[in-house]
Amino acid sequence: MVMMTQDRRERIRTPRAGRHRGDEAAGTFVAGFEALGGIAYAGAQVSANVVDLRNGQSLISVDDRIVLPTASVGKLLLLIEVSARMTAKDAAGFGIVDKSPSDRISGAGLWQHMQAPVLPVIDLAALVGAVSDNLATNALLRQVGLDSVRARAESLGLSKTALLDFVRATRGPDDAPHLSVGSTSELTWLVTALCRGQIVDHVTSQRVLDWMSNNADLSMVAAGFGLDPLDHRTADHGIRLINKTGSDRGVRSEVGLLNGPRAGIAYALTVQFADTSLATRLSVHDAMRVFGLDLLEYVA
Repeated sequence: MVMMTQDRRERIRTPRAGRHRGDEAAGTFVAGFEALGGIAYAGAQVSANVVDLRNGQSLISVDDRIVLPTASVGKLLLLIEVSARMTAKDAAGFGIVDKSPSDRISGAGLWQHMQAPVLPVIDLAALVGAVSDNLATNALLRQVGLDSVRARAESLGLSKTALLDFVRATRGPDDAPHLSVGSTSELTWLVTALCRGQIVDHVTSQRVLDWMSNNADLSMVAAGFGLDPLDHRTADHGIRLINKTGSDRGVRSEVGLLNGPRAGIAYALTVQFADTSLATRLSVHDAMRVFGLDLLEYVA
C-alpha cells in the first residue's frame, strides 16, 4: 500500500509558481493559461496540476494545493476501496447488492432506469466508472461503508482529498456540504500511483483503471482530445485516455491519465464558479476544453 512519504509532503507544501510558455519543461500551455485566467478573472476559482509520467516533473501547477469541491471525482476513492476488497477476497467486495429504497437517487446513472433489482458488486463498480452512476454509488457505499472509504484514503496519505457522503438530492444542515473534496496535486498523485500499480498492488490498481477507462463523460478537459465518448478504451490515433469527472452546480472537475506518441501525463483540473447563467457555465467548459487542447499538444 502506498503511503505519503515525508518527501512528498514537503514537495506538496513547497510553493510552486505557475508555468508558462518559455519554461523549458512546461511545453506550450499559453492558450490554456489564458483561458483559465479568463474565467478566474470573471470570479471562478481554478486549481490545476499536470505531471509528466516519465519523470514526475510538474508541468503545470495553479493553486494545486487548495481544497475545492470535486463532485463525483471522489467516487474514485470508492472504486479503490471496492477493488482492494476484491483483491483481499473480502466478502464485501463480492456478492449481489439490491436496489434499496434508501439508495434511490436521480441524476447521473443507468441503474435507476434498468429493470434489474440486483446486480453484482463488480457490475455496480463498472457503472460508477462508466456513467458515474449515483444509485450504484450509494449501493456500494452501503456495502463497504463510507468510513472504510475514508480510512482507505487516509491510509494512502490523502489529507485534502475525500469522499464525504452518500449522493443526496438535497443537502441539509446536518449533511456534508459536498459529495467530495480534493486538491489537484493529490489527485494527480493518486492517478499516477494507479498508473504505476502502487495503490494497494498492481491488480487492485489495474482493476480501478479498467473501470475508469469506460467513462463516457468527455465534456470537460477531454472534450479537446477528439475521442469517441462511448469507445476509447484502446488508443485512437495514438491517444489513450483514462479519466474521472465530477459535475455539480457551480463545480466542474476532472482527473485523468493521457498518453500519446510523445509523452504521457497525469492531470487534474477543478473549477468552482457562480453558475448563474448558461453563458457562465459554457465559458467554464470552453476554458477546460482549451486546457485539454494544450495537454493534447504536449503528448501528441
